[in-house]
Amino acid sequence: MKLAVFADIHANVWALEAVLADATERGVTAFLNLGDVLYGPLRPRETYERLMNVSFAATVQGNQDRQICETTASESSANPTLAYVVSDLGREPVKWLQELAPTARFGDGVFLCHGTPTSDTTYLLEDVDSGHPMVRPAASILALLGGVTEPVVLCGHTHIPRLVELPDGRIIVNPGSVGLPAYADESPVRHVMETYSPHASYAIVERGERGWGVSFHRVAYDHGQAARAAESHGREDWARALRTGWMTGPAG
Repeated sequence: MKLAVFADIHANVWALEAVLADATERGVTAFLNLGDVLYGPLRPRETYERLMNVSFAATVQGNQDRQICETTASESSANPTLAYVVSDLGREPVKWLQELAPTARFGDGVFLCHGTPTSDTTYLLEDVDSGHPMVRPAASILALLGGVTEPVVLCGHTHIPRLVELPDGRIIVNPGSVGLPAYADESPVRHVMETYSPHASYAIVERGERGWGVSFHRVAYDHGQAARAAESHGREDWARALRTGWMTGPAG
């Protein structure tokens, strides 16, 4: 079993095409999607249409997928990016997002969530009180997992590729973000997430004779197209992140 794990595509169809091609060349047997699929000032509808041509074994709903589904007229008017996404998508993709579950299980021993098993807005592995991500103590991670007992937990949301093995031998994998390599956020405190390169990110999780192996893959693609799309919708912050993978460092 060789699983390609995607997260946080964020309407970046160019990055999606690149990681699909790379994973296929590596002989994956199943694709898993950890959410935040269609939110972004890029190509939401085109991304949805491309995804419909891929047989994902499981997809869970991310916090910004949920935001698209739950948006009100006043929220859309206050958030031009959200308004654009909803308008570009139309009804069918929103219905698809609404039907996604917040968590899923795959095969024998793999659990999928976007943030944590009980929250799509909480980071499972990282604390950001310092303004930058720091891995939580194992006891804190175990508490956030609650009753989840699968040997492999897949999560997204932070956009940071990460592998953590817990004291009981379980592993938690964040594949990083397919479509947005850096961002800044105000919640729960102001913080930045950066990967320091514009590459699209995903992971391959594979069960072998000696247990579960994990490989992280950073894939080059024409990120300039994505950056220009972000600029056309007034999102210079997204454009910077897409071109460089930085929010606070060199402009590149």
